Amino acid sequence: MAHVELSLSEVFAPAAGAPTEQESGNFGQWSSTVSHAAEPCLLIDADTTVVAISASGCELLCLGAPEDVIGRPLLEGGLRLVDFTANRSELTEQETDKIPPLLALHSGRLARGLLRVQGPGVDAPGTTVDAISTPVLTDGSVAGSLTFFSEV
Repeated sequence: MAHVELSLSEVFAPAAGAPTEQESGNFGQWSSTVSHAAEPCLLIDADTTVVAISASGCELLCLGAPEDVIGRPLLEGGLRLVDFTANRSELTEQETDKIPPLLALHSGRLARGLLRVQGPGVDAPGTTVDAISTPVLTDGSVAGSLTFFSEV
């Protein structure tokens, strides 16, 4: 027979003058969470500018340090995506529009896919990552996308 216990705790009340959850914004909360996350993750805004990225996300995507990427457009911040052929050709603009972070942003829906990331240098080994993205809403409209990565 299952046993269930219920515990009640005090209601959290913000300090006087502190912004409420809705005032501080969903996007701002995700930005803070991503910046401090141990997991590889990325937050971009509606203009595809990197708002936040975890240190492990930078490492997995071969991007250097978070401060080198934040504030730059996702595809102009050093992210090198290549196809899955033996030649490892860089993706075309038409192909990059279909990567999960951008697809979630433009479609307003969940997106998932594999990416092959090329490290710095021509002979650097490529890394395959699984990317799962969700749109981030502000006032009911898509303000950006949140992506979690894992190495395959």
